[in-house]
Amino acid sequence: MIRRMRTYMALPSEKKRLLAEALVFLAWARALKMLPFSRLKLSFGRPMAETPHVHPLEQERLIRRISEAVRVMSRHTLWESQCLVQALAARKMLERRKLDSTLYLGTAKDKQGKLIAHAWLRSGPVYLTGARERRLFTTVASFATEPKE
Repeated sequence: MIRRMRTYMALPSEKKRLLAEALVFLAWARALKMLPFSRLKLSFGRPMAETPHVHPLEQERLIRRISEAVRVMSRHTLWESQCLVQALAARKMLERRKLDSTLYLGTAKDKQGKLIAHAWLRSGPVYLTGARERRLFTTVASFATEPKE
């Protein structure tokens, strides 16, 4: 614990702020996930829509830093921070910066034949969360947000 704190304190202030923001939004997303899915999905964006697969090159560095912050902090939460929680947290961080994204929901069957679900988030060509596993799932829904003017 002390070693982690030293590592955190040695980081540049911009990275510390991004990690702290990720932690706050992971907590927010976890609390949001306690809502019934029928209410939760109302906050996902435009159903069955996608945002463009391109974005200005200067945004890519920020998008990748947000992805990293969410991934790192999700390993250190005291609560479950799996795919949907990570996707919602990253989306909120993008929205704060007026960046669009698409949230995807998919399903598959595990080895025992039980239905399992996965969520992942994309902004432009970058998959911020759930990228590795997404190919194992059939997309059943997508939700697009647009940058706020």
